[in-house]
Amino acid sequence: MPIEIIRCLKDNYAYLVHDDATGETTLIDAPEAAPILQRLADKGWTLTRVFITHHHWDHVDGLAAILEAAPAEVWGAATDAHRLPPLDHRFQPDDILPGGAQVLDAPGHTLGHVAFYYPAEKALFSADSLMTHGCGRLFEGTADQMFETIARMAALPGDTRLFSGHDYARANLAFAARFADPQAHAARMADLPGLADRGEPTTGTTLESERLLNPYMRCHLPEVAAAAGLPGGDARTVLAEIRRQKDNA
Repeated sequence: MPIEIIRCLKDNYAYLVHDDATGETTLIDAPEAAPILQRLADKGWTLTRVFITHHHWDHVDGLAAILEAAPAEVWGAATDAHRLPPLDHRFQPDDILPGGAQVLDAPGHTLGHVAFYYPAEKALFSADSLMTHGCGRLFEGTADQMFETIARMAALPGDTRLFSGHDYARANLAFAARFADPQAHAARMADLPGLADRGEPTTGTTLESERLLNPYMRCHLPEVAAAAGLPGGDARTVLAEIRRQKDNA
């Protein structure tokens, strides 16, 4: 199934997942209407449904205008329905949704955050939980919750592609320098300017590459604990400390 990556607002990403066999198209998050509607028109696709990862305005503010132009079913987490836009369908973690997406519980950034994993496509839409070279700020959840979320995602196959909710790759990678594999970090640092020059997305890395670059996927390593100033520290404590340092960077 083709995946379209759409830049929205200042640094958001939205995604269209299209099933060539059925003609169905799923939108994941709705930060801004105009670029999403334009991409649908450019591709000649009809919107079938919208999956929402969490309630933050920059993931839902475009929804009303999108639905006005392209009516579709809206799906969201049952536990967060009270603060999501009106839903046609409510789901629970581990549910399998139309199109083959599995709902992953992903608290940490917010308490009701979810992610969508397409096993057949080897694609993980993680929004603001696990992010390209980083993780989301802990607005509502705890470091322990984010640790469990990232561990759940890290258990997926290494060739799974990670599609996050924002383009924070450059800032995340700069911060990751002390914690990442040095060779992988140097290679990715060299690669990012070319992506920017060509207007290409920074998201879509594999979990295998994130295991080399992403501090929050490396908290179990002794050298990462030492770099965080917690030699011998357990992985949960190291994640909390790295996130604290990132918040204060």
